[in-house]
Amino acid sequence: MRIVHGPYNIGNQPWALSRAERREGHKSDVVVRAGTWLKYPADKILYDDSATNFQKIVRNVLFGFSTLFRYNVLHYYFGLTFLYPGHPFSVNTVRGRILNFLTTIDLRVARWLGIKRFMTLQGCDVRLAGEGHARNEWTMCAEGRCSAYQTCLDALDGRRRHLIRHVLPFFDRVFYLNPELGHVVPGGRFLPYANVEIEKFEVTPPSLSGRPRVLHAPSDGSIKGTSMILEALEKLKSRYDFELILVQNKTHEEALALYRSADFAIDQVLAGWYGGFAVEMMAMGKPVACYIRDLDMGFVDDEMKRDMPIFKLDPGNLEDSIAAIFEQRAQWQTRGQQSRAYVERWHNPETIAKAMLAAYQSPNSDFTLNSRT
Repeated sequence: MRIVHGPYNIGNQPWALSRAERREGHKSDVVVRAGTWLKYPADKILYDDSATNFQKIVRNVLFGFSTLFRYNVLHYYFGLTFLYPGHPFSVNTVRGRILNFLTTIDLRVARWLGIKRFMTLQGCDVRLAGEGHARNEWTMCAEGRCSAYQTCLDALDGRRRHLIRHVLPFFDRVFYLNPELGHVVPGGRFLPYANVEIEKFEVTPPSLSGRPRVLHAPSDGSIKGTSMILEALEKLKSRYDFELILVQNKTHEEALALYRSADFAIDQVLAGWYGGFAVEMMAMGKPVACYIRDLDMGFVDDEMKRDMPIFKLDPGNLEDSIAAIFEQRAQWQTRGQQSRAYVERWHNPETIAKAMLAAYQSPNSDFTLNSRT
């Protein structure tokens, strides 16, 4: 098969998956509109900051149409394609309706030609803030938490509904990486992160003596509940002697070096699921703590839930939740070993790539990941 992943390398998921697909003997490329400050890799970058808006549009359109001749599988991410910009145009004008048609014309032609079309959603590309606020006790979708909450209610939720109703139906299959999205993506399927090339992650167990190093990496502090985490840790300073490592504004390689020095990691306390950062930490044999929302677990494989080694945090009582982890320090290495094994089983790009390749061939495949490796 000839597969393209794009138009961004979100969280390194497209890259790790495409490399595994290549190892299975297929042509699999990651092509991105532009790079990011995280400097995730790509096989081709269409433009840089020096390009004008017109040049960016032209290069996106040209490459988007060229995929119809170069590839027989299109795998897109974050609710975007090379033509679809992530938002609809006004349906109240002729111009807007024409533009809405044109931004999905590549998907229409691909469907007509029999080219397979897949979408992987990450979170805020499709999360409906209003519904999440009403459904969940603890969520970033609330006043005083995510800074974009009101903007989501006023405009972004409408864009997401357009994506769900008018763009996602063009895809043979839709995956999502956060189980919460199962509430809003009809016919979608939960997909574990495949962002880690496991063989490149050396196990560096946590220390069981000395001053523990606690790491938190807030790519977006308002979404991860960073202020809540820092407040709880500040209160715990009178009870425990530890070093806090905050990882911010680092390239991916710089961040990984800091991750290796940590003894345990706190991921997030609002999203209800762990992120790609947590998978990287677990691949290094580190214990990870975060909030897991029970309401969303119906979308997750039962065996995966049973295997999960995460220290679960209670957002309503973070201080005691984190204190309990300090009290279990003797178990950190064992929990780290379980974490590595969990990543090898459930987040292994090799296993996920084989299931994905079967799905490319038959979109109605079972997408089974629960065989022991």
